[in-house]
Amino acid sequence: MTKEQVRQAILDILTEIAPDEDIHSISDDGNLRDQIDLDSMDFLDIVMELRKRFNIEVPEKDYEFLATMSSCVNYLFPLLGDRKLAS
Repeated sequence: MTKEQVRQAILDILTEIAPDEDIHSISDDGNLRDQIDLDSMDFLDIVMELRKRFNIEVPEKDYEFLATMSSCVNYLFPLLGDRKLAS
């Protein structure tokens, strides 16, 4: 996966978790929880969806790396970079 594909995968998850939010207006450096009003349960849903879709574990100590879109992409890219998108 490219960084753009990783970003799109995150946006897809956010769209599912927060369907009423304007996901495409998310800035890369703003706090995700503030930009689309995610509560702690929504955040845990994102972590669980990453595990379900990509079979990756995000330990609690690494949650800080999922704060912004750019930090999410930078954290997840090495974990997802060698994967191909399903056709």
